[in-house]
Amino acid sequence: MANSARTTVYLEPGVYRALKLKSAESDRTLSDIVNQAVLELLREDSLDLAAAENRRGEPSRPFEEALKDLN
Repeated sequence: MANSARTTVYLEPGVYRALKLKSAESDRTLSDIVNQAVLELLREDSLDLAAAENRRGEPSRPFEEALKDLN
């Protein structure tokens, strides 16, 4: 972690306890778990943005029409 940035994150007590338990059970540091979770969130956002960009040229249709198709 020589190139890592240090920051302060405030967690709710229950979240912190769960994170500490997860850390102990998995033999991983809190930082490793938080980094993995943040990277996954950013990856999902990136995929969503890419999907939206790929569909940019598609025609739109009214919500009511889409809802009828679901029923």
